[in-house]
Amino acid sequence: MKVIQLHKDEASLIKGAIKNNRDSQRILFDLYAPKMLSVCRYYIKDIQFAEEVMLNGFFKVFSNLKNFKAEGSFEGWIRRIMVRESISYLRQKKSIEFALDVIDYKNDFTNNIQTEIELAEIQQLIDDLPEGYKIVFVMYAIEGYKHHEIAEILNISESTSKSQLFKAKKQLQEKIINRNKPGYGIK
Repeated sequence: MKVIQLHKDEASLIKGAIKNNRDSQRILFDLYAPKMLSVCRYYIKDIQFAEEVMLNGFFKVFSNLKNFKAEGSFEGWIRRIMVRESISYLRQKKSIEFALDVIDYKNDFTNNIQTEIELAEIQQLIDDLPEGYKIVFVMYAIEGYKHHEIAEILNISESTSKSQLFKAKKQLQEKIINRNKPGYGIK
């Protein structure tokens, strides 16, 4: 028996998904879900809630697919939806707080830390940041947003975005430096 694979051309999958072709939608979901779950997980510590947010995000993706203009990458379009969905979830939980004091963010850390850190440990260090720090750090350092974009999305000032990033980097650096010291992590 010869197995004929469904078309995997992204443009035709998108056209099929717009027409509510379930096979096209499933293929797109299967193709992008693992990456998008990672995006949601950057923002949301609990994997079950991250999965829920991702599924809600895909509902929005498929509901608004006709609005995709193919001016950028499809993955980037989905990713922006996931980031905004994650932030909306955190806003609903009222877990986003931004420190109000301003710091000289131009005095950035330049120390290179020569150490091996497991990916899970890095994720845990990011998860342990206060929500405001974490969101700005992930948006800037991982997602590649600029400060003016972060400020617009989060409804904060650009200087607050820069300050939150500075504080997140400082806290991460301190945790990395101190992680091998005796008594670290013991309360």
